[in-house]
Amino acid sequence: METAPPVSAMRATKRSVRSYFQSRLLLKYALSYILMFLIPLSGVTFFVYDNAVKNLRYEIEQSNLNQLNQVRLTIDDRMTELQDISFKIAYDARLTPFMVRHPYYSRDAILALSSYKANSQLLENLFLYYHGDSVIYSSNGLADLNVVFGKLYRFENWKREDAVRDLNEVKKTVIRPAENVSVYSRSEPMLTLLVPIKPNDPYPYGTLVYLLKESKLTGVMDTILSDFTGSSYIFDQDGKVLTSSSHGEALAQEDLDVLSSLSPGTHRLVLEGEQQSIVSVQSQLNGWTYVTTMPSYQFFSRVAHIQTLIALIFGIAVAAGIVAAMVLARRQYHPIKDLMEFAKQRSNGSEPAKTRNEWEWIRQTIHDYSARIDMQEPFVRNQCMLLLLKHGKPDDPEIERMIAETGLEFPNGEGFYFSAIIAWGDSRNEEKSWRERHLLQEMLSYFELPDMEARVYGIEFSHEDRFALMVSLPAGDRAAVQEKMERLIDLIRVMVLENSRLVPTIGVGSVYDDLGRLNQSFIEASTALEHRNVGSGGSVTYFEHLGEFASSASGSFWIPKKSMLKLEQSLKQGNETVAVEMIADMMASIRDESPQAYLLRCLQFEMLNTLLRTASELGMDEAFRRLPGLTSFETGEDLEAKLVALAAGICRQVVRNTETGQASLIDDIVAYVDEQFTDYTMSLEHVALKYSISTSYLSRAFKEKTGANFSQYVWHCRMEKAIRLLVSSSAPLQEIVEQVGYFDAPNFIRKFKKEVGCTPGQYRKLHASGQTGA
Repeated sequence: METAPPVSAMRATKRSVRSYFQSRLLLKYALSYILMFLIPLSGVTFFVYDNAVKNLRYEIEQSNLNQLNQVRLTIDDRMTELQDISFKIAYDARLTPFMVRHPYYSRDAILALSSYKANSQLLENLFLYYHGDSVIYSSNGLADLNVVFGKLYRFENWKREDAVRDLNEVKKTVIRPAENVSVYSRSEPMLTLLVPIKPNDPYPYGTLVYLLKESKLTGVMDTILSDFTGSSYIFDQDGKVLTSSSHGEALAQEDLDVLSSLSPGTHRLVLEGEQQSIVSVQSQLNGWTYVTTMPSYQFFSRVAHIQTLIALIFGIAVAAGIVAAMVLARRQYHPIKDLMEFAKQRSNGSEPAKTRNEWEWIRQTIHDYSARIDMQEPFVRNQCMLLLLKHGKPDDPEIERMIAETGLEFPNGEGFYFSAIIAWGDSRNEEKSWRERHLLQEMLSYFELPDMEARVYGIEFSHEDRFALMVSLPAGDRAAVQEKMERLIDLIRVMVLENSRLVPTIGVGSVYDDLGRLNQSFIEASTALEHRNVGSGGSVTYFEHLGEFASSASGSFWIPKKSMLKLEQSLKQGNETVAVEMIADMMASIRDESPQAYLLRCLQFEMLNTLLRTASELGMDEAFRRLPGLTSFETGEDLEAKLVALAAGICRQVVRNTETGQASLIDDIVAYVDEQFTDYTMSLEHVALKYSISTSYLSRAFKEKTGANFSQYVWHCRMEKAIRLLVSSSAPLQEIVEQVGYFDAPNFIRKFKKEVGCTPGQYRKLHASGQTGA
């Protein structure tokens, strides 16, 4: 019999309703908890019954999963034996084409094939074929190719012509699914494994043919799955059924396609109109998928009567449901209310919180902040700045929006912009120098000078020891802007000297009133840095101060030296846009001056010589093979087209060289990590210091190369080695943890369990039991 709640409890409930039900969200929580506590008896019954079935299902599925893993390990071992036989045959001196064809040594070759055949429990027969031969060799001797595949072994689906073609053309290991093969008038299902020799050689000279009885593979499965009443399948890496052991009706092809595509683990599907419990595992050796299916009704059994338990749960739910619902609703709503108040304070809107859902308010606020953070992430900022440096301002509204959000560009385009490049001096203490450089890079990544109204943005533009600065100054008189620029560069130089023992060398480009021409200033800064006047002792070089060829006394026109240097630098940087623009500007200047014919020819060849000299420095010897075509031009337009084509080729080659060099560096770093990951001192900073690159560049490039960040990659390497040691040795866990580069065993065990699903000790026991079962 139900008991009525106490009067005091009812009064407290009414006061709670009046005090706290001021929000629709709070009301929804309270109603949700009330419904949760007042679940009908049938719902409670279903819950208990379903829980019992799930536990039983889990136990059986885990048992099937363990048994199926034993099947996988056993068959993997057998396939490894075949792989080892392939490598041994490929490198066996008795089985070379010369030896097997030799009338005296051929007997030894046949005996060798017999010996290899005996080494595998799966092999029914073994054939050795050399490309272009009309005969094939086996442990029984040699036979005509057409006789073997036309009379002795007649495949149901593999015709003789197809077999001959496959033997001559296969270049990677191929396995054919089980099919009926007639051997001496008797027919039985077999699998055919074709292995090129030498394995993994792009140009094999022969093929090994392994014939495997399907019954031996299914026998392995049936032996391990002894108490299993369902069906089992083996699929190859392309989803084809290699072999199966079915207990019941065969599945349709569309159901088999579904099974082959399942991820490893346990699944529940409806196949042929019947609910099935499915277990799937995948081999890392060859990509095969092992699947077992079992009707779900086998999981169900009698569940004890629980009417008394259900009645008790129902009574407790009725008695305490409303009070418990109120308490839980208030507790859950309290942190949400705090978050809502915080979101309301940070939100730009003035709408009262009670007029909108609290979750919607919080979600919108977090979305707004997330959008701002995403736009300010260093990687996104770096990419935007690199676009400006390398290609100028792109014609892309989305990228223009991101650049505008960085704050580099003044509103309405009223500002001046220029670029500078800092190169750091050498230091005896390489590690300290490396740390000082990176500290300075962080310091120079962004700062403002209010008295000049200047904004300075720093960016790392390559793995080399250089750092680029982009500076924006407000609009004004150009002479005043030039003075501000020189003062600002002096301040940056002093800042570096005061915060480190490094001596900076700075190259400064020209000032432009268009942000889109910042790439021009960047090339000029690179030119100034490369052609700095070392003998003068100055550490700052301005592009505008580079010397020019003076006009002759007769007033003859000549191309300015800094224009030639800028062209040369744009080629070395691989910046095709600037190079083409410089060629066009110089050709236009020559046309405007209209020099005499002899001088015109000299000017034209001066430009051509600059391009050829740069090509020679970059090792592009093929440019000189085009020299006759480059020197044979009739008009200035003809020459300009040839110069532009040559410059484009040089820039593309520079880009390819840069990409190749960077890829080679990252390859070396990945190889170093693969070799030294067991060193407990291994870290991103350690590797960056060793290869003299920044941690940010290394982090980005490493993830692009491997698909994982640095710490994830090192952990993966360490865990793989730990698994190998757990399987192949009986060493104590502490010793294994230290061998893979860890000293904190409890932390390693926690991470291992999170990754694998069990502790290292449990993994070792599971694998040991799998080997015993095999």
